[in-house]
Amino acid sequence: MAAPEASDPVSPWVRRFAPMIPPGLVLDLACGKGRHSRFFLKAGRKVTGVDIDLAGVADLLTNPDFEAIRADLEGGGPWPLGQRRFAGVIVTNYLHRPLFPAILAAVQAGGLLIYETFAAGNERYGRPQNPDFLLRRGELLERVRGRFRVLAYEDLEQTEPFPACVQRIAAVNSPS
Repeated sequence: MAAPEASDPVSPWVRRFAPMIPPGLVLDLACGKGRHSRFFLKAGRKVTGVDIDLAGVADLLTNPDFEAIRADLEGGGPWPLGQRRFAGVIVTNYLHRPLFPAILAAVQAGGLLIYETFAAGNERYGRPQNPDFLLRRGELLERVRGRFRVLAYEDLEQTEPFPACVQRIAAVNSPS
């Protein structure tokens, strides 16, 4: 089964850790149709959404608390956010390994990274199947080690809301 659509509920992982994001801007990277952007806007947060196609968030473009940035994150161009830092960085159902250094650097000191995407083994269930888009065992932990304090981490095979192999992490930008 494919990743959830914007009409699907907010990721329970994101919902669980959202209250731990300190005051400040939230980045919804590869925001797609904006299900997490909408969630944070509804909670009174200011949100920056980045995606190659902003059609899914067109209705949010006039919201003064929403900044949309159209960017091809995989095109080899510069990181579209420069040196900006965010209180919360949300990434779901997206993986482009060359962006990890920039994603981690975008989390301000004391800020929270909430990352959730597909992992090795997911090829049994459908897309994505390409190893380039599947996290290796323990990969999210490796990426934050020494820089972030891990609040929670999962590397599992789930059956609900759809069968998939996933990794999830919630981590604060402050070394352990």
